[in-house]
Amino acid sequence: MDLHLTDRRVLVTGGSKGIGLACAEAFVAEGARVAIVSRDRANLEAARARVPAAATITADLVHAAEAARALDEAEAALGPLDVLVNSAGAAKRYPPDELDAAAWHAAMDAKFFSYVQIATLAVQRMAARGRGVVVNIIGAGGRVASPVHLPGGAANAALMLATAGLAAAFGPRGVRVVGINPGITLTGRVQTGLAAESRMTGETPDVLLARQQARIPLGRIGTPEEIARVAVFLASDAASYVTGANVAMEGGAQALP
Repeated sequence: MDLHLTDRRVLVTGGSKGIGLACAEAFVAEGARVAIVSRDRANLEAARARVPAAATITADLVHAAEAARALDEAEAALGPLDVLVNSAGAAKRYPPDELDAAAWHAAMDAKFFSYVQIATLAVQRMAARGRGVVVNIIGAGGRVASPVHLPGGAANAALMLATAGLAAAFGPRGVRVVGINPGITLTGRVQTGLAAESRMTGETPDVLLARQQARIPLGRIGTPEEIARVAVFLASDAASYVTGANVAMEGGAQALP
């Protein structure tokens, strides 16, 4: 299927690794013009080797001024954005006994504010032009509470609501906002989560990983490329009547309607 994304201008936050990098590669493969943002310059250099066609921007999106600068630099490099894909930031996982106030604040900074600050600016600019799409990559932990992912899950739940709310607010002005809720996915973040759960349970990360995989009806863990293919579809005109939705991608593990 030709998704008619040739020359669409796409900014991917957190685009230097994991799901974000897979999204950047997928959009480039569709002929889009892509810029990626990361706060880590070394990760950006590694990403440039994999996606040489993409422009790269270093910014820490937790800070509002940095988010505004990143958006300005992306539009200076590409032109007015057609698509924003948010994949930056991941909240640290903690066993419950390690939680404190700082953990809750850090999770909101890492996952919620790093998305909504740049998304708010982007949808306002898109609305002024009468067209645009925001795709938020939001962990499935926003749907079901996990003992080792309470602050991050709360941030994800807030982001799911913000996604639906922005979609309702800006839909009349031609902007779609959608979310994707990946479950466990084959990225480096998986090991961090398993380590936290291992400290809480005393079981090895390998045992925990095998148990998680056994609970997935499709019988395996998802890949970043699978998430990216859905992100590309949702950003395209083929999904022109989809907005305000948060799409679960966890192999059926949560069995929710």
